[in-house]
Amino acid sequence: MKLIDTHTHLYLPQFDGDRTEVVDRAGKAGVSAMLMPNIDSRTAHQMLKISGLFSGKCLPMMGLHPTAVNKSYRGELDRLGRWFETERFVAVGETGIDLYWDTTYADEQIDALERHIDWAVRFQLPLVLHSRNSLKELLDVITNHKQCNLRGVFHCFPGNAEEAKKVPDLGFMLGIGGVVTYKNSKMADVVAAVGLENIVLETDAPYLAPVPKRGKRNESAFLRFVAGKIAEISGTTIDEVARTTTGNAVRLFALDPY
Repeated sequence: MKLIDTHTHLYLPQFDGDRTEVVDRAGKAGVSAMLMPNIDSRTAHQMLKISGLFSGKCLPMMGLHPTAVNKSYRGELDRLGRWFETERFVAVGETGIDLYWDTTYADEQIDALERHIDWAVRFQLPLVLHSRNSLKELLDVITNHKQCNLRGVFHCFPGNAEEAKKVPDLGFMLGIGGVVTYKNSKMADVVAAVGLENIVLETDAPYLAPVPKRGKRNESAFLRFVAGKIAEISGTTIDEVARTTTGNAVRLFALDPY
Protein backbone atom coordinates (compact mmCIF):
# COMPACT_ATOMS: atom_id res chain seq x y z
CA MET A 1 0.00 0.00 0.00
CA LYS A 2 1.36 3.41 -1.02
CA LEU A 3 -0.13 6.65 0.25
CA ILE A 4 0.78 10.27 -0.52
CA ASP A 5 0.20 13.03 2.00
CA THR A 6 -0.52 15.98 -0.27
CA HIS A 7 -0.53 18.58 2.52
CA THR A 8 1.71 18.62 5.60
CA HIS A 9 3.51 21.48 7.37
CA LEU A 10 6.38 19.24 8.46
CA TYR A 11 8.74 22.21 8.69
CA LEU A 12 6.86 23.87 11.59
CA PRO A 13 8.34 23.97 15.12
CA GLN A 14 5.88 21.33 16.35
CA PHE A 15 8.13 18.76 14.65
CA ASP A 16 11.52 20.10 15.71
CA GLY A 17 11.96 17.48 18.44
CA ASP A 18 11.31 14.34 16.40
CA ARG A 19 11.09 15.18 12.69
CA THR A 20 13.24 12.25 11.57
CA GLU A 21 11.09 9.86 13.58
CA VAL A 22 7.93 11.38 12.05
CA VAL A 23 9.30 10.77 8.55
CA ASP A 24 10.30 7.22 9.49
CA ARG A 25 6.86 6.46 10.91
CA ALA A 26 5.24 7.80 7.77
CA GLY A 27 7.32 5.47 5.62
CA LYS A 28 6.45 2.47 7.79
CA ALA A 29 2.76 3.41 7.44
CA GLY A 30 3.03 3.32 3.65
CA VAL A 31 3.38 7.05 3.00
CA SER A 32 5.86 7.37 0.13
CA ALA A 33 5.78 11.16 -0.27
CA MET A 34 4.84 14.21 1.80
CA LEU A 35 4.02 17.48 0.05
CA MET A 36 4.71 20.68 1.95
CA PRO A 37 2.80 23.92 1.28
CA ASN A 38 4.53 27.16 2.23
CA ILE A 39 3.14 29.88 4.54
CA ASP A 40 5.32 32.98 4.01
CA SER A 41 8.93 34.12 3.55
CA ARG A 42 9.75 33.22 7.16
CA THR A 43 8.90 29.55 6.61
CA ALA A 44 10.34 29.15 3.10
CA HIS A 45 13.96 28.57 4.15
CA GLN A 46 13.07 25.95 6.75
CA MET A 47 10.72 24.20 4.33
CA LEU A 48 13.44 24.00 1.69
CA LYS A 49 15.93 22.79 4.29
CA ILE A 50 13.58 19.95 5.26
CA SER A 51 13.06 19.14 1.59
CA GLY A 52 16.81 18.80 1.18
CA LEU A 53 17.27 16.69 4.30
CA PHE A 54 14.57 14.25 3.18
CA SER A 55 15.15 14.47 -0.55
CA GLY A 56 12.61 12.59 -2.60
CA LYS A 57 10.26 12.15 0.36
CA CYS A 58 9.39 15.72 1.39
CA LEU A 59 8.52 17.88 -1.59
CA PRO A 60 7.99 21.66 -1.42
CA MET A 61 5.43 24.07 -2.81
CA MET A 62 5.76 27.85 -2.89
CA GLY A 63 3.14 30.42 -2.01
CA LEU A 64 1.77 32.90 0.53
CA HIS A 65 -0.93 31.61 2.87
CA PRO A 66 -4.02 33.87 2.80
CA THR A 67 -3.86 34.45 6.56
CA ALA A 68 -0.31 35.81 6.03
CA VAL A 69 -1.55 38.48 3.62
CA ASN A 70 -1.24 41.95 5.15
CA LYS A 71 -0.43 45.51 4.08
CA SER A 72 3.05 44.47 2.90
CA TYR A 73 1.85 41.45 0.92
CA ARG A 74 3.16 42.67 -2.45
CA GLY A 75 6.73 42.67 -1.15
CA GLU A 76 6.18 39.19 0.26
CA LEU A 77 4.93 37.96 -3.11
CA ASP A 78 7.97 39.45 -4.83
CA ARG A 79 10.32 37.67 -2.41
CA LEU A 80 8.51 34.34 -2.73
CA GLY A 81 8.21 34.62 -6.49
CA ARG A 82 11.99 34.73 -6.87
CA TRP A 83 12.24 31.20 -5.48
CA PHE A 84 10.67 29.85 -8.67
CA GLU A 85 13.82 30.94 -10.52
CA THR A 86 16.14 28.67 -8.50
CA GLU A 87 14.09 25.84 -6.96
CA ARG A 88 11.79 23.12 -8.20
CA PHE A 89 8.31 23.01 -6.68
CA VAL A 90 5.50 20.50 -7.06
CA ALA A 91 2.76 23.15 -6.75
CA VAL A 92 1.91 26.78 -6.13
CA GLY A 93 0.53 27.26 -2.66
CA GLU A 94 -0.80 27.38 -0.18
CA THR A 95 -2.96 30.21 -1.46
CA GLY A 96 -6.65 31.04 -1.41
CA ILE A 97 -9.06 33.10 0.67
CA ASP A 98 -9.65 32.99 4.44
CA LEU A 99 -12.46 35.14 5.83
CA TYR A 100 -12.74 33.33 9.15
CA TRP A 101 -10.09 34.99 11.27
CA ASP A 102 -10.06 38.47 9.74
CA THR A 103 -11.65 40.18 6.75
CA THR A 104 -9.42 43.28 6.88
CA TYR A 105 -7.37 42.19 3.87
CA ALA A 106 -10.06 40.36 1.90
CA ASP A 107 -9.39 42.33 -1.29
CA GLU A 108 -5.65 41.88 -0.88
CA GLN A 109 -6.12 38.13 -0.48
CA ILE A 110 -7.92 37.99 -3.80
CA ASP A 111 -5.18 40.06 -5.44
CA ALA A 112 -2.55 37.71 -3.97
CA LEU A 113 -4.50 34.73 -5.28
CA GLU A 114 -4.42 36.27 -8.75
CA ARG A 115 -0.60 36.42 -8.54
CA HIS A 116 -0.52 32.74 -7.58
CA ILE A 117 -2.72 31.93 -10.56
CA ASP A 118 -0.22 33.75 -12.76
CA TRP A 119 2.59 31.60 -11.33
CA ALA A 120 0.58 28.42 -11.87
CA VAL A 121 0.02 29.31 -15.51
CA ARG A 122 3.59 30.48 -16.11
CA PHE A 123 5.26 27.46 -14.51
CA GLN A 124 2.52 24.96 -15.42
CA LEU A 125 2.01 23.89 -11.81
CA PRO A 126 -1.10 22.92 -9.86
CA LEU A 127 -2.62 25.30 -7.30
CA VAL A 128 -3.26 24.30 -3.69
CA LEU A 129 -6.20 26.33 -2.45
CA HIS A 130 -7.22 27.20 1.10
CA SER A 131 -10.77 28.34 1.78
CA ARG A 132 -12.38 29.14 5.08
CA ASN A 133 -15.69 31.00 5.18
CA SER A 134 -14.88 31.80 1.55
CA LEU A 135 -15.80 28.86 -0.67
CA LYS A 136 -18.19 30.87 -2.84
CA GLU A 137 -15.64 33.62 -3.36
CA LEU A 138 -12.91 31.12 -4.20
CA LEU A 139 -15.11 29.19 -6.63
CA ASP A 140 -15.96 32.50 -8.34
CA VAL A 141 -12.29 33.41 -8.81
CA ILE A 142 -11.34 30.00 -10.18
CA THR A 143 -14.39 29.93 -12.45
CA ASN A 144 -13.38 33.32 -13.86
CA HIS A 145 -10.04 31.75 -14.87
CA LYS A 146 -11.47 28.58 -16.35
CA GLN A 147 -9.98 29.47 -19.73
CA CYS A 148 -6.50 29.13 -18.18
CA ASN A 149 -6.99 25.36 -17.73
CA LEU A 150 -5.94 25.53 -14.10
CA ARG A 151 -5.60 22.37 -12.04
CA GLY A 152 -4.99 21.69 -8.38
CA VAL A 153 -6.59 20.89 -5.04
CA PHE A 154 -9.25 22.47 -2.87
CA HIS A 155 -7.37 21.70 0.33
CA CYS A 156 -9.44 20.61 3.34
CA PHE A 157 -12.59 21.04 1.26
CA PRO A 158 -15.14 22.88 3.45
CA GLY A 159 -18.30 22.62 1.37
CA ASN A 160 -21.25 20.29 0.98
CA ALA A 161 -21.90 17.57 -1.60
CA GLU A 162 -23.52 19.90 -4.14
CA GLU A 163 -20.66 22.38 -3.92
CA ALA A 164 -18.16 19.54 -4.18
CA LYS A 165 -19.58 18.47 -7.54
CA LYS A 166 -18.49 21.82 -9.02
CA VAL A 167 -14.81 21.23 -8.24
CA PRO A 168 -13.95 18.52 -10.82
CA ASP A 169 -15.55 20.60 -13.57
CA LEU A 170 -12.97 23.31 -12.80
CA GLY A 171 -10.07 20.85 -13.19
CA PHE A 172 -9.49 20.49 -9.46
CA MET A 173 -9.52 17.67 -6.93
CA LEU A 174 -10.73 17.67 -3.35
CA GLY A 175 -8.25 17.30 -0.51
CA ILE A 176 -9.74 15.04 2.16
CA GLY A 177 -8.14 14.71 5.58
CA GLY A 178 -8.92 13.93 9.20
CA VAL A 179 -12.23 15.81 9.23
CA VAL A 180 -13.80 12.93 7.28
CA THR A 181 -13.39 10.76 10.39
CA TYR A 182 -15.19 13.17 12.74
CA LYS A 183 -18.66 12.43 14.03
CA ASN A 184 -21.39 14.27 12.10
CA SER A 185 -18.90 15.41 9.46
CA LYS A 186 -20.49 16.19 6.10
CA MET A 187 -17.35 14.91 4.37
CA ALA A 188 -18.86 11.44 4.07
CA ASP A 189 -21.51 12.91 1.76
CA VAL A 190 -18.80 14.79 -0.16
CA VAL A 191 -16.73 11.65 -0.70
CA ALA A 192 -19.77 9.72 -1.86
CA ALA A 193 -20.79 12.54 -4.22
CA VAL A 194 -17.49 12.97 -6.06
CA GLY A 195 -15.99 9.47 -5.96
CA LEU A 196 -12.42 8.34 -5.41
CA GLU A 197 -11.33 9.54 -8.85
CA ASN A 198 -11.63 13.16 -7.68
CA ILE A 199 -9.91 12.88 -4.28
CA VAL A 200 -6.40 13.18 -2.90
CA LEU A 201 -5.48 12.48 0.71
CA GLU A 202 -3.91 14.95 3.13
CA THR A 203 -3.24 15.47 6.82
CA ASP A 204 -2.68 19.24 7.23
CA ALA A 205 -0.24 18.13 9.94
CA PRO A 206 0.27 19.16 12.67
CA TYR A 207 -3.43 20.08 12.63
CA LEU A 208 -6.72 18.15 12.29
CA ALA A 209 -5.62 14.73 13.46
CA PRO A 210 -8.11 11.99 12.54
CA VAL A 211 -10.00 9.71 14.87
CA PRO A 212 -8.61 7.81 16.82
CA LYS A 213 -5.78 10.37 17.19
CA ARG A 214 -8.01 13.44 17.41
CA GLY A 215 -6.66 16.04 19.81
CA LYS A 216 -3.06 14.97 19.29
CA ARG A 217 -0.44 16.42 16.97
CA ASN A 218 -1.22 15.16 13.48
CA GLU A 219 1.43 13.50 11.33
CA SER A 220 1.62 11.77 7.97
CA ALA A 221 1.55 8.26 9.46
CA PHE A 222 -2.04 8.94 10.51
CA LEU A 223 -3.08 9.18 6.86
CA ARG A 224 -3.99 5.49 6.98
CA PHE A 225 -6.93 6.34 9.27
CA VAL A 226 -8.24 8.77 6.65
CA ALA A 227 -7.84 6.15 3.94
CA GLY A 228 -9.62 3.59 6.09
CA LYS A 229 -12.61 5.87 6.68
CA ILE A 230 -12.86 6.69 2.98
CA ALA A 231 -12.80 2.96 2.21
CA GLU A 232 -15.69 2.48 4.62
CA ILE A 233 -17.68 5.31 3.03
CA SER A 234 -16.96 4.10 -0.49
CA GLY A 235 -17.67 0.44 0.20
CA THR A 236 -14.23 -0.64 -0.97
CA THR A 237 -10.86 -1.63 0.44
CA ILE A 238 -8.15 0.57 1.88
CA ASP A 239 -5.82 -0.79 -0.80
CA GLU A 240 -8.17 0.47 -3.51
CA VAL A 241 -8.40 3.89 -1.83
CA ALA A 242 -4.60 4.03 -1.67
CA ARG A 243 -4.18 2.94 -5.28
CA THR A 244 -6.68 5.44 -6.66
CA THR A 245 -5.81 8.48 -4.54
CA THR A 246 -2.07 7.92 -4.94
CA GLY A 247 -2.53 7.68 -8.70
CA ASN A 248 -4.50 10.93 -8.59
CA ALA A 249 -1.70 12.67 -6.68
CA VAL A 250 1.02 11.30 -8.94
CA ARG A 251 -0.73 12.64 -12.04
CA LEU A 252 -1.73 15.98 -10.54
CA PHE A 253 1.66 16.84 -9.04
CA ALA A 254 3.80 15.01 -11.64
CA LEU A 255 5.32 12.79 -8.97
CA ASP A 256 6.64 9.88 -11.02
CA PRO A 257 8.10 7.45 -10.01
CA TYR A 258 5.83 7.36 -6.94
